[in-house]
Amino acid sequence: MSQPKSTSFLISCCNTLPIIQSRVFHPSPLYLTKTSIFARVPSSSPTFLTKFKILSPTLMEVKLWNDKREREMYENFAELFAIIKATEKLEKAYVRDIISATEYETECQKLIAHFKTLSSTLKDTVPNIERFHDTYKMDCPAALNRLVTSGVPATVEHRAAAATSVTSSASVVAECVQNFITAMDSLKLNMVAVDQVHPLLSDLSSSLNKLLILPADFEGKTKMREWLSRLSKMGAADELTEQQARQLHFDLESSYNSFMAALPTAGT
Repeated sequence: MSQPKSTSFLISCCNTLPIIQSRVFHPSPLYLTKTSIFARVPSSSPTFLTKFKILSPTLMEVKLWNDKREREMYENFAELFAIIKATEKLEKAYVRDIISATEYETECQKLIAHFKTLSSTLKDTVPNIERFHDTYKMDCPAALNRLVTSGVPATVEHRAAAATSVTSSASVVAECVQNFITAMDSLKLNMVAVDQVHPLLSDLSSSLNKLLILPADFEGKTKMREWLSRLSKMGAADELTEQQARQLHFDLESSYNSFMAALPTAGT
């Protein structure tokens, strides 16, 4: 006589079988032994794996955290993973001209802001973004360049090439001068936190890129890119050392003098 269906079991026939579903991605595979119940288990039957919740005849859910702190860590990992992937897709969409420069810049600035905030929160558990990227085999070189190396949208970084009708008007020159002075004054007032300095240098870099009269290798553009890249690798709450602040002020003053000297040459 055949055994009733209500008491039938589907037992895994291998020594070990990988669990194929979990709440979040985990770098180390989890396994069930061959005695694990892997499918329909009658309510009257004994349960050997009390920690596993049966989802379907072939899937099981594994809880990867033991407390609220671990759960929050994994959720932050998932957020960071999503931001990097989204940035990679955005960069490719912009390069392929699928979205406009305006749409790209708006969304890219949001992703960069979210990345800066999250990376600052995870600086103890994820001290190196490149290592996180390699560990999870993300293959997102464009996102790494935008989020870690550059720290600003491509439209800001290459404003001169992307703009269609930017002129060296008096208003743009005045904007550059104002941004130079604001950045230097902030350092004199000891405003040396990354989240204070980075926006000022980003605005300065953007205004310099609006002036077509300035060459691509202009000292101010080069130095601002270098500083923005350096600040992007730091946390939002980190502060420049006294030596770094002094060097930045020197670079700003030197770039400002070069900027003023370049204006008469261009006939402004």
